[in-house]
Amino acid sequence: MNKYQFVLPYPPSVNTYWRRRGSQYYISDKGQKYRKDVQQIIHQLKLDIFTKSRLRIKVIADVPDSRRRDLDNILKGLLDSLIHAGFAEDDEQFDDIRVIRGVKVPGGRLGIKITELENA
Repeated sequence: MNKYQFVLPYPPSVNTYWRRRGSQYYISDKGQKYRKDVQQIIHQLKLDIFTKSRLRIKVIADVPDSRRRDLDNILKGLLDSLIHAGFAEDDEQFDDIRVIRGVKVPGGRLGIKITELENA
């Protein structure tokens, strides 16, 4: 059972990650930048492994400021970016997802712990 632990920047919320033009949805400029940042980090850590395993993820979300935030709004952009970066093949692989509010940190950050599940 492999375990991976790393830190990522705080993502844009799902409300600003995706945009809509008519009936078409697309990733915003903020979302594109976040994807690129995550891809660089994953590549530097040599975690672009395209795992096929079932996965558990625990996210400690250190928020950037004191505003009220829905923690579930960070998940889609985060998981989408991890897949785009080549960590796994599909965000459907995440069977156990936990998000915990951390402390306030200027700029924010995400503490990520991913575990490959046994016998899944």
